Amino acid sequence: MKRGLALTAILALAACASTDPYATAPIDAHLQRADAIGDCARLFRRLDEAIEQTGVRDVQAPQVQGFPYLRVDRLTERLAPAGADEEAGRTWRERMLALDREARAIEFANAGTAVVSAKDAAGIDDCRTRLAETDRAAAGLSGAAHVADDYSDAERAFGLYPLTKFAFASGIRKWQEETGALHALPLAQLPRLGESVRYAPKPPLLLAALETLPIPTVDALGVPQLMPALTEALIARNAPALEIDTVDANDRLGQLGWGNGGQHIVVDTTRPVAYARVAYTRLAGRVVPQLVYTFWFPARPAEGYFDTRSGKLDGLVWRVTLGPDLQPLVYDTIHPCGCYHLFYPTGRVRARSAPIEGQGPHDEGLYVPQPVDAPRDGERQLLQIAARTHYLRRVTNMVDAPAAVAYELRDENDLRVLPWPNEAAPRGTRSAYGTDGLIEGSERMERFFFWPTGIASPGQMRQWGHHATAFVGRRHFDDPDLFERYFDLSGPIADPR
Repeated sequence: MKRGLALTAILALAACASTDPYATAPIDAHLQRADAIGDCARLFRRLDEAIEQTGVRDVQAPQVQGFPYLRVDRLTERLAPAGADEEAGRTWRERMLALDREARAIEFANAGTAVVSAKDAAGIDDCRTRLAETDRAAAGLSGAAHVADDYSDAERAFGLYPLTKFAFASGIRKWQEETGALHALPLAQLPRLGESVRYAPKPPLLLAALETLPIPTVDALGVPQLMPALTEALIARNAPALEIDTVDANDRLGQLGWGNGGQHIVVDTTRPVAYARVAYTRLAGRVVPQLVYTFWFPARPAEGYFDTRSGKLDGLVWRVTLGPDLQPLVYDTIHPCGCYHLFYPTGRVRARSAPIEGQGPHDEGLYVPQPVDAPRDGERQLLQIAARTHYLRRVTNMVDAPAAVAYELRDENDLRVLPWPNEAAPRGTRSAYGTDGLIEGSERMERFFFWPTGIASPGQMRQWGHHATAFVGRRHFDDPDLFERYFDLSGPIADPR
């Protein structure tokens, strides 16, 4: 066990090691200049060093090597223009500028004014524009704008993955069979350990009707431009209800926050919350929006003396993939560890037949425990959640019920700047996520057994952009080609524009 722990620690450190974004062109040359561009390059490097030393680096979207004033996510990487379309190239670079702008605002807030002064924060915005204009025609950006996958080839090699994957694949098949059997049971026969508690979203105070809002236009990369009022209306309309088998407080929804004097992330069950975000994927050659809802529980309690999957913090992520007409096409779900990936397609799509390109015969692929119907007017999805494990056991539709416990809809980005009640900074903020994208304190014992899959700390809760969802094969929750790989449209969808 000691040797295993030591090996896991060494491999984790190796996986977390990153390349210095200032070590290559064009930024390395800018650092040598004795002009305003050189000053800007040095300001970025100085503040990045301060962010690293303070330990508040936000890793949702990584910096671009050689272009540290840009950040990239998986969608943006895939949208890199292949031709010489000037407008598409400008829009693509602006996406990366916006990602850096967002991440630095979070890092500066968490670092505090003692580390990043208001003058430096303002200077960064001006310098970002200057550097971007200077490097507009620089070579190598399309190759550098890359997001590494969340699998370690070194861990897989040390763990004899070509052999051990068969044991993991067998365990996955068993879990899928058990999940399918539960979904096939009549609702009245679902196992119950405690009281059924139903939650439904509390609608925003100023919710506009979808029908009165303009259909979004698309930018030069084909990405729909959702205005705030439309985003709010879509999130509210598609937010699911949950019926949770409740044994104790560990089965109650809550909001995340810093507890124990700022030492650990905890869940306050007096404030039921769903953290929502908008994402995008590609399906049938179009970029379409997704609505992502994350629910948090205080813990997954142990079932027996040796439960490797138990631990502090647990949750459920529910995602709604919309069509160009803003109506649901596919639903899918994971836990915030990236585990237990299930798909629930509507009749508007059909699963592609095997084999799937790039997927091995033993890889974890599409698993559909049941098809679903999109809710009609006055209805919403109802998720049946098990006690303790918080497994999703069935998806049905329900009419809104006033007796349900109301949960609040919040921006998921709030978790990147949570109030931090620390003695050194009583009014400060800190992200719920560490500089490795993981929530400290939510580790699971299963990491000592599943590390040969190449995933960092399997079972631990993690940040958006870091959800590897397959133990066998490679799959990421935010892969923009995931739905294109698994589904075709059942028929044409009228473009509302």
